[in-house]
Formats: sequence, C-alpha cells, structure tokens
Amino acid sequence: MKSIRKFTVRAVVPARLGALEELAANLRWSWHEPTRRLFAHIDPEAWSRSEHDPVTFLGEVDPGRLEALAEDDGYVAWAERERDALRTYLDEPRWYQGLDGDRPGLVAYFSPEYGIAAALPQYSGGLGILAGDHLKAASDLGVPIVAVGLFYKAGYFAQSISADGWQQERYPVQDPDGLPLTVLRRPDGSAVQVSLAMPDGGTLAARVWRASVGRVELLLLDTDVPANTDELRAVTDRLYGGGSEHRLLQELLLGIGGVRALRAWAELVGAPAPEVFHMNEGHAGFLGLERISAYIGEGLAFAEALQLVRSGTVFTTHTPVPAGIDRFDRSLVERYVTAELLPGVDPADALALGVEPGADATTSAFNMAVMGLRLAGHANGVSELHGRVSRRMFGALWPGFDADEVPITSITNGVHAPTWTDPALTALAERALGTDDSEHADWLSPAVADSELWSVKREMRARLVAEARLRLAASYLEQHPGASAPDWIATALDPDVLTVGFARRVPTYKRLTLMLQDPERLKAILTDPERPVQFVIAGKSHPADDEGKRLIQRLVQFAGQPEVRERIVFLPDYDMGMAETLYPGCDVWLNNPLRPLEACGTSGMKAAMNAALNLSILDGWWAEYAADDFGWVIPSADAAGDAAERDAREAAALYDLLEHRIVPAFYDRPADAEGAAGYFERDADRVPGEWVRMLRATLTRLVPELGADRMVREYVERLYRPAGGAFRRMLADEARGARELAAWGARVRAAWPGVKVLHVESGGLDQPAVGDELHVRAEVALGELTIDDVKVELVSGRSLADDSIAESSRTTLRPAGGGAYEGVVVLGRAGSFGYTVRVVPSHRLLSNDAELGLVALAEG
Repeated sequence: MKSIRKFTVRAVVPARLGALEELAANLRWSWHEPTRRLFAHIDPEAWSRSEHDPVTFLGEVDPGRLEALAEDDGYVAWAERERDALRTYLDEPRWYQGLDGDRPGLVAYFSPEYGIAAALPQYSGGLGILAGDHLKAASDLGVPIVAVGLFYKAGYFAQSISADGWQQERYPVQDPDGLPLTVLRRPDGSAVQVSLAMPDGGTLAARVWRASVGRVELLLLDTDVPANTDELRAVTDRLYGGGSEHRLLQELLLGIGGVRALRAWAELVGAPAPEVFHMNEGHAGFLGLERISAYIGEGLAFAEALQLVRSGTVFTTHTPVPAGIDRFDRSLVERYVTAELLPGVDPADALALGVEPGADATTSAFNMAVMGLRLAGHANGVSELHGRVSRRMFGALWPGFDADEVPITSITNGVHAPTWTDPALTALAERALGTDDSEHADWLSPAVADSELWSVKREMRARLVAEARLRLAASYLEQHPGASAPDWIATALDPDVLTVGFARRVPTYKRLTLMLQDPERLKAILTDPERPVQFVIAGKSHPADDEGKRLIQRLVQFAGQPEVRERIVFLPDYDMGMAETLYPGCDVWLNNPLRPLEACGTSGMKAAMNAALNLSILDGWWAEYAADDFGWVIPSADAAGDAAERDAREAAALYDLLEHRIVPAFYDRPADAEGAAGYFERDADRVPGEWVRMLRATLTRLVPELGADRMVREYVERLYRPAGGAFRRMLADEARGARELAAWGARVRAAWPGVKVLHVESGGLDQPAVGDELHVRAEVALGELTIDDVKVELVSGRSLADDSIAESSRTTLRPAGGGAYEGVVVLGRAGSFGYTVRVVPSHRLLSNDAELGLVALAEG
C-alpha cells in the first residue's frame, strides 16, 4: 500500500543538545570533519544510512539515545565547542577581510545547479559541483557571496541499469522540509514570493528557500506553490527536464525571478545591493535584462542601463561544445519576453542580445551564451586551453580582432579540498605532519613513512571495494526481485589490485567506451594472473541522449562477461555519495575525451587530492598541469584520418601505457621478471617506491594548485575586484559614467564607417637586423570623430605563411597633425617580421579595446 502524500516530521532534540540543531542548520557540516565526527558518534550505523545528512539523521536516531547523550556532560560540552567554533568561523575576519584597497561589498552568484552535499541533490554533474565548491571556498576565504538558484523537486534523476544494460531514470521527489532549508519569510511570518508576468495575463509565482553554506547564503526558487496552475507548479520539477519551453521558463525564473528574490532577501536582512553579478554559464543570462529593467525604472535609457549592468557582470562559460549551449527558437522567446515581464525594456532590444553573430536577426536562434557575453563586461573560460578555445568559439562577437584579443580570459577550475579529501588521508596528515590541511601539507617530509602512505591508500581502496560490492548486489537485486545476489559479487574487485577509476557524465565526446576498442587486449590486462588491473566505472547519460545510453549499455554488457566481471564493474547512480568513496579508492584516474572538448574535467583533480595519479588526454586542466611526477599523458592522434582511426590510435596508446609503464610501476617489478611472486603473494610491507614517490609529488606540488581556494582568489583579484571597481565608476554621480559611455558609444558606432587607414609608410631600415628601429607613419581618416575618440596602433610580430601575425605586440602611434600618426618599434627578434596599422575606439571607461567590437585595419 502506497501513501498518497508524504512529508517530513523534524526531530525534537533535547534542549541540552540544542547545539546539534544549530550545527545541522548550516551546510558547513558537509565539509567540516570535526562536526561530522560529532554526529557520527551518536550512532555510526544510522549516520552512514543517512548519507551523512544530520537533518535526516536526527529524525532517525532513537530518541532514547539523544536523551542519554543530553545527560552526558562530556558530549554536551563537545557539541557546544563545535557550535562555538562554527559561530567563530561565521563571524571572524578571514582572507578577504584582510585585502587592501577597494573590494566588492557583495557578489551575487547565479547558477542553475549546486552540488553541495548528497543530502541536497540539486546538481547533474561538473557545473553544479563546481558551483558548490565555489561557494564553500568563498565561505572559507570570507568572500561575501550570496548565491541564487532553483529548487528542483525531483533533482536530476536517479539511475538504475536494466538487465540488458540500458539506463533507466526515476525521479524521487524531495521534501524540502526534510532538507537543510528554511523558507524566506517577512517579519510577520509570511513567506516571500516573487512573481513573473506570463503571456495572456498569467503569473508565475515562486517561493524562496534559504540554505546556509558556511558564510554564504544560498537562495533557491521553487514554483510548487498554490498560487500557480498545475502546469506552472511543475516549472521547477526537474533539473534540465522537459522540452525547450520548460527550459526557457526555468531560465527566466532563474535570471529574472532570482534578481527579484535577491532584492527581497537583501531588504529583509539589511544586506547591501551586490556590486558584482556572476553568471555561472548562460542559463542565468536573463538576470541582466531584469537589472536593466530596474535601472530604466530609475531613469536610465536602455543603452545607459546596459553599460551599467555590463560593467559589474562576470560571465563564466563552461563548454567548448556548441551543442552544450542553450539556444531557443526566437518566436518562443518573443512570446515570453514582453513589456509586462520586463517593464521599460523594448522586447526588440532584449531579443537583439541573443542574436548569433552573422545570423539574420529576424530568424536567428536566441543564444543564451551570446546574450551572457553581451551582458557581461568580464568573461572567462575554466582552463587555459578552454580559454583559448572559447576565444575562437565566440570570436565572431568581436569581428576584426585576433583570437588572443577576444576579451575572454581563463581561470582554471579548482576543487574544495575539505569536501573531497578522504578523512583517512587527513588523519594521516594530522598524525604525521601536525596539520589537518592536507591540501598544503609537506608530503615529501620523512615524517610520513612510505609504508604509512601506502597503507592509507590500501585502506581507501578496500573501502571502495566493499562499497562497490554492496552497490553491485543492490543493482542485481533491483534487476532480479526475489533472487539472491550471485556469489561472484562477493569477490568482485580486490583491495590489492591496481584500480583505475572513470566516472563522469556520458556524452559521446567523453568516450566512455574508448577502453573497449580492443576488447581482447583489455581482457588480457584485466586478468593478468600476476599483475591484474581492475576498473571501477560510473556515469549518467542525459535522459534524452540515447547515444550516451548505448555507450553505457555496451560497457555494462562487456563488464558482465564471466571472465572479466570481477575486474571491471559499472556502478549505477553516480552521485556525491558514491564519489566520497570512489575518488579515494582509485590508484589511477582515467580521462580520455576528444581534445579539446573537455572544458576542465575536475574529477581528476579530486582523485589527485586523494593520492591518485592521472592518466589523461592533454585536455582541460591536465593540459596545463601534466608532468611525469603526476601521472601519464595519452597522446592525442590529431593527425588521424577520421574519428575511428583516432579512437584506435589513442586506445592503443592507453593500453601501451597500462602494460608497459603503469602496471610495472604499481607492482614494482619489471614486466618480464622470471619467477617473481604473484601480487597475492607479495609481502604486505613491500611498498612500490617509485609509485609512492609520485604520490608524494602529486600531493605536495600538484594538489595546492588544484584547490578551489586558489580558484576563488583568482576570481576575486582578476574579475570581482575589477568588475566592482568598474561598476562603482559607472554608478557614481547618478550613473554619470554609464550615461557618458553610452552616449559616446552611440556616437562612435554611428561615425565608424568613416574611419579608415588611408596610407602606411615605413623607413629607417636598409638591411633589417635585430635591434634596428622601424619608423612608421600612417595617414588616418577619422570622419566625424576626434583624435581623443580613437587609438591608432602598430601591430607587429612574427609573420606566418598566410601573412597573419603571430606573437603580436601593439605600439600606440602618436598624432603628428593633419591626420598623420607616427611611431617607432624596435626589432627584437630575428626571422620573418610583419606589421599592420589599425584604429580602435578609446575611452577611459572601456574595459578593453575590443569592447565595442569596432576596428579599422590598414589594407595591403
């Protein structure tokens, strides 16, 4: 018999244990090991069953146990110490408060998903996990961030695998009352609701849930409220669910509703208005239009409000795959983006922001990333390679500028070490090195014996093996109700075998099945009697991606073959709970996407945090951090004739690395050793010296570069502070800067067709040699502009076969009267040299030379 409705009844905790409720109410417990130990002490088994969620846990603990602990003065004092430590953490000055100079008083961070804890399943993959790590690191550093997202009643989806290997989805409904959330309320107790005008006179309403992520406030909008029709109540039913219209409604709610919720929250808590708005991908792009609408209501024109909004907006793009960008049919956006939804905004102006470069404005799809970039004065990719790819991918927005001048920088993602580092490794750092900061510990110190590090790694591997067996048994029983789990599951995997991990979303470009290119060769690697290898694999395919599901099916069917099923397993329903065991338990982390389609790929970072070595294509973060001490590079077969040949070559390289370098290093003996004992007979104290040396190097030299603390510091220094300063300059004196720049920009755009480089001549050289000076004079027509409106530059560098200029540098030419400009450049290197002259707009309030997308070039 099934219930027709269910809800969560919160536990009544004894008054003397009130500190537990305060600790449970702040998601800092998701990364603070001392707080987790405090809860685990109550009932370790129940704590494990709750997936380490204290809200659920306190509701399941025997009340008698809580009453007994309330009489235990030692436990009560322990709980109160942790509560006091939390209060200190929330109030004390941290890194950000010690910065000199101006800094934003508040940053608003918008993301469609957040991966903070398994107990709050509001994420699908890397984008959400990154957002959660960003908030946690910001909290630890004291960066004043308020975050905005949506509350999805059924989250993403729970995955199961059918008997024939096909992915199946189910959507367990989340009860927000059973989660670490509270409703945003007014002083009279009424719930705050925000509303959006819908076509045909309708209204979309949403309540606002609050979550405390350490020092960061997270606001989540939820449309499952009585004020909505059944159809509109379902807008926030699933993450990335439904069709195009459903997605558009979610993104309108996130951007427009999110800004309105933020205003209500700020008014209630007395927070300042954010100076910086950070869009984590294009899904939140409509926030810019809502802010423009508000500034128009205060008396600015659209162009003036756009300048003001752009100045303080940061946009982060996460995908180098065009198919990963939301594109909506223009007519659909036209139906929803109305004057009623955005008072004061001409819908034509709003629609123009999403038109793709070079497309017919009347038929172009509405591109959310393009709108995000047009609304943001500051943009970045998420690794050095991804930054380069993004500058090419979006370069058409800045026609006439070389890719290296496209104003998209890069800040390589990082992962939050306290969240992702296994407690066993942290405990070793505390015990041997006297610090609980394993991310920045000196793992090269002799205070940590090789045998200690190797023993902890085996402990983590053994936990993964045990967890994998439980999950395999549960999956089998789900496929075969009433049956018993087969005996082989009890011996699947082995805690003394080299373990390779692979877990991520399953779009085709990540190539889940590259390892299956030569099934017989892989089988031989897996089942080697003396030096076996085992693979633990997990991942979800988007519900609408049948090709991704076929990849999973192929992998599952291979793993089900009797001769390999104990050496390669697919674990269904990959999530943060599984990741807690999976990353630490692996010795090698495999990543083999099609280069350069991996924006960053932070799973390998999390593995490295847990003393694992990487085996990866040079893509994403690995392209800038790869080194022999940290793992192995799979060579990219870029010159292959077609995709099949490329896959075959790269798979062969993967097998070669496993057979000839990785396996021998792990088992610490040559591949052709005669009479050597099998791995089962190896002395338990024998440590593979070279392998452990690489683990120490990874932990000491690589891991500190991979932390989300490093990433957030970069965001502060390179994006948030410049954006905050630009916004303040634009806003000062009744937005005088925004008004000035908008008027100037309109004048320059109108006059730009009259700007031309008429003639260029050079002299001073006979037989050019390094150190000589090249004198250049250019005749320039400015039309209706003045010399103060422009900058004339000599662009020079190495000349390539197609006459393009590489490794370019720019020298500003000075006005010489009569439309002439002159300058000198010193020849600093030998070889082919080329130069040209160009004119670009110049204004003190421009964020960069390419901001207006205008350039006049000399013609050859």
